[in-house]
Amino acid sequence: MTVTPAAAVAAPVTELTRLLGELTAPGEPFSGERLAALDEREAFPADACRALDDFGLPRYYVPAEHGGALDDFGVVTRLLRAVSRVDLTVAAAHGKTYLGAVATWIAGDPRRAARLGRRIREGAVVSCALTERHHGSDLLAGEVAAERVDGDGGWRLTGEKWLINNITRADLVTVLARTSPEGGPRGFSLFLVDKERLAPGALSPLPKVPTYGIRGADISGLAFHDAMLPDDALIGAPGQGLEIILKALHVTRTGCMGMSLGAGDHALELAARFTAEAADRGTPLARVPHVRRELGEAVAGLLLAEAAGVVAARSVHALTGEMSVVSAVAKAFVPAQVDDLVARLLHTLGPYGLTDADPHGHFAKLERDHRIIGIFDGSSLVNRNALIDQFPRLARAYRKGRRDEAGLAEATDVHAPLRPFRPEALSLLSGTGASVVAALPSAVDRVRDLAASGGASGGLATLAEGVRRATDGLHERMATVRYSPRAVPGHAFGLAEQYELCFAAAAAIHLWLSRPDRVDETWLRACLVKALTDLGEPVEAAERDAFDVLTDVLLSAPGTVPSLLDPLEGAAR
Repeated sequence: MTVTPAAAVAAPVTELTRLLGELTAPGEPFSGERLAALDEREAFPADACRALDDFGLPRYYVPAEHGGALDDFGVVTRLLRAVSRVDLTVAAAHGKTYLGAVATWIAGDPRRAARLGRRIREGAVVSCALTERHHGSDLLAGEVAAERVDGDGGWRLTGEKWLINNITRADLVTVLARTSPEGGPRGFSLFLVDKERLAPGALSPLPKVPTYGIRGADISGLAFHDAMLPDDALIGAPGQGLEIILKALHVTRTGCMGMSLGAGDHALELAARFTAEAADRGTPLARVPHVRRELGEAVAGLLLAEAAGVVAARSVHALTGEMSVVSAVAKAFVPAQVDDLVARLLHTLGPYGLTDADPHGHFAKLERDHRIIGIFDGSSLVNRNALIDQFPRLARAYRKGRRDEAGLAEATDVHAPLRPFRPEALSLLSGTGASVVAALPSAVDRVRDLAASGGASGGLATLAEGVRRATDGLHERMATVRYSPRAVPGHAFGLAEQYELCFAAAAAIHLWLSRPDRVDETWLRACLVKALTDLGEPVEAAERDAFDVLTDVLLSAPGTVPSLLDPLEGAAR
């Protein structure tokens, strides 16, 4: 997978953003009226998905070596962010093909990967069926079974998958099935089920499930009735199903983060427009002090989430062996941060008639739709549990300062060329911990040195020191956690949430240090104030003025949202 230069990376995002702007006109597939009407009827956004097909978005779900255009996982993240900025239902419905196909890319069979890549480029929709009605996220309890068939070979698939996105409309479905009656980590395998190759009566769709958010999405299930699968339907080797899917989730969570960030963009755009137009007893809301402060803190929360998301997407290439940590942290943190942002805006602006001023229910729909992103590809609870499992090695790595310097430099410099993605480097456990966090002390030293030489403010250095102290103490507490696998103590999940904040703050510092100019530290100050506040650490009252500056930036350019990325990539969002 050859990685393209930054300008080429930004180009498809710029083009898609321009196209979406045209398609939001009245009567077009992405217009507010049409999407609101579809949501009201719980109808699938077929025309909007077709427009994305015509643009060629499916090509970016397929790695370049398999005939597609995907050579930087940050690109597909930003493309899904652009769609989500307009409508999350469409992004979740269309982007499922990216999520559903990754297991085949991970497994490493070039012939099967090329065949799937060709089908996706031709318009095939792919889903991924992991969960079952009675087992939720407990994949080891899955009952859908695949048995070897004597004679001509192949497999017989039986059972029901449920609560799956796009499974009824999909042409192909990646299915996790029990291939050993005893189950266990090596008792499951993955199959790519091609519906066109099944005999009549081999499967039956289950009814669409009414959902709180993304109402128009195809959330349903399939029942397999002795469905006969050919040998080449097997993804990887028998018994590798759980390992492959867990590694695939390390990658697919980048797409989920993109959707969350797009929802955050949309929420801030709606709030900025409303604030510019509404008034409180004659005073424009944009001048009401507590409204300004809340808007600025919401922007800071999105920038902090963006820092984690940008570094996580680049880490797929640069810190591949650490993705078991990085993806779990970012997937738990980014959706939670955006949920908090939306709730903050609803609470702050609701009393001023936000709902009445929102004739198509855009904000209410956004709030409902985004709730489900936190569940995709592992809930926050699942991801935090996965992080807790690695507390001992994370604490050791931090204490020793163990990190991958070259990989960290690539992951945190948005201008640096990325190495090709190597699926074989994915690991269920990180051997080096988390370089982003382990390198925090040295990054804080750099900020302090810059402050001493006039290259940064003393206030920024103080905030960075605060993050380091909080991170030091956190790792000491993480090292004391002891538990059995089925009895994780409740306080450990609180520590996991704190780790996410420290990771995001560290990512923001690294990204700022990697900029060649470092002329603007406002966004970093705001990010660090936000992180320290959420960590419960003391912050000087004057430092919160950074939130007001972000509010000015938000309101100064209608239709845009502040970004920590450089002008090239920021404009391309």
